[in-house]
Amino acid sequence: MVNLDAKHNEIFEFLKSNAPFTPDTAVVLGSGLGNLVKKLKIVSTINVSDIPGYPASTVQGHKGFIHFAESFDEKLLIFQGRVHYYEGYSMSNCLVQVFLAKKLGCKNLLLTNAAGGINSNFAPGDLMLIKSLNYLNIKKELTDVVGLANLEAKNRMPDFPSSRLNSLIIRAALDENVHMKEGNYWYVKGPSYETPAEIQMMKKLGYDAVGMSTVHEAIYASMIGLEVAGISCITNFAAGLSNNKLSHDEVSATARVAEDKFQRLLLRVFNLI
Repeated sequence: MVNLDAKHNEIFEFLKSNAPFTPDTAVVLGSGLGNLVKKLKIVSTINVSDIPGYPASTVQGHKGFIHFAESFDEKLLIFQGRVHYYEGYSMSNCLVQVFLAKKLGCKNLLLTNAAGGINSNFAPGDLMLIKSLNYLNIKKELTDVVGLANLEAKNRMPDFPSSRLNSLIIRAALDENVHMKEGNYWYVKGPSYETPAEIQMMKKLGYDAVGMSTVHEAIYASMIGLEVAGISCITNFAAGLSNNKLSHDEVSATARVAEDKFQRLLLRVFNLI
């Protein structure tokens, strides 16, 4: 078993010594969504390559910066990019951002991602508020991680999503006239995209979008007492639902098309939170 307090202590101490304030809310920005930082007041930026022991992303669109920022009165900890399990990292490394958010004093965590659309009513460029998720595909790996989550928390059902944060996000979407879908998110480990047969199975089980991140972060965060919500940007039709060949370039390009409404939505959330 892995103790995150021990494994990531050096990373935490480095960030703590360089933190200009105690953040209220942490945000993890997924593929193609990193330009949100241009809309914020950046107080301090740290390149993760300068942090001893910090896992670096190998995926295009995940820049690898940690920003201490402000928006309205909200003090933010922004992770511009994440590492994924399919990159060959351990689950303990994939949870480093959630661990750091809690240790640095955050109370809220907003997770964002690029996802493939399964629901036939969804189209590339849509935003989806995550109502529920699966964690059968990651349960063993999560069980092996010990640290801030004690045994009682590990045996408790995850409190995801936060009803308070989801209500704020819905209100923000109404305020900004952002048409936002709601749905269930299915996690796959990757690195390959899912097959058409797998997509049909997910659809029959009631899932609306599929991706390779967020679920383990959401579950662990709820275990350690963070309020958590998640937003997916639907960047492509899932396998077998269109004639297009799936590619990360398509994911990033569609996320950029959706970034205006994504940014307006998040900025309003920061104002309300």
